[in-house]
Amino acid sequence: MNYRHAFHAGNFADVIKHIVLARIITYLQDKPGAFRVIDTHAGAGLYDLESDEARRSGEWLTGIARLMQARLSNDAVALAKPYLDIVRAYNPKGELRAYPGSPLITRGLLRPQDRLVACELEPKARKALIGVLRRDEQARVVDLDGWVALPAFVPPKERRGLVLIDPPYEAKDEFEKLGDAFSAAFAKWPTGIYVIWYPAKSRRATDTLVQSVARLAAAAKPPGKCLRLEFSVAPQLDGAALTSAGLLIVNPPYTLHGELKTILPELEIPLGQGGAARFRLEVPRP
Repeated sequence: MNYRHAFHAGNFADVIKHIVLARIITYLQDKPGAFRVIDTHAGAGLYDLESDEARRSGEWLTGIARLMQARLSNDAVALAKPYLDIVRAYNPKGELRAYPGSPLITRGLLRPQDRLVACELEPKARKALIGVLRRDEQARVVDLDGWVALPAFVPPKERRGLVLIDPPYEAKDEFEKLGDAFSAAFAKWPTGIYVIWYPAKSRRATDTLVQSVARLAAAAKPPGKCLRLEFSVAPQLDGAALTSAGLLIVNPPYTLHGELKTILPELEIPLGQGGAARFRLEVPRP
């Protein structure tokens, strides 16, 4: 694997993904019953924004750094607070020097009864993740391919929770792998919440994925729902750095659509590059 998230940690795509992740987990907290989060491609957990990789890309400067400085409405501040509180906890002196990845965003929102399973196959990233979650009884790091783990770990014994699917998209058939693995997992746990992240570079590939997932969800009994979010900070050019990314949420909390309609418009100016960003939020048709 050549992909190294250290170059991209804290960029606009992380900001959008982690805001959504935090909102869903916050929703799950409303009921006393325990839940489990399964992170299929968890990464290293914590990223040094002063590292050579982060300095070379500078992507966090137009992502989390801008959000931390943005003036948002009171409603948007309240929605972003669970996520930003965790980011601030890893930067206690007020300077952005570290960025928590999805396992640490999740861990920061777990109650004593909740659990996290974080899958990571790449040895260095897995070692780093074990280091930041060492001796944590609520978080388990698994040395397993995320595509194998996805159908293997569902349904969780808690019967509540979410699966975050965020692969590196290095292989040419990654979209096909995702579709097959989701289908197998969804057949076993059709009532779970699934959050699928994808780079929005190929309209054909993303539309095919979304339609396939939406079709599976609609065919479930009872029928599942989907929510599609795509956020573009600039036009996506061939061979250029990623400027458009998407999330497909299966069985989203009923509150999520309204929350995103509140906060996303306020992120267009701070996260935009060379102009205001744009977003697409819709319920896809099967």
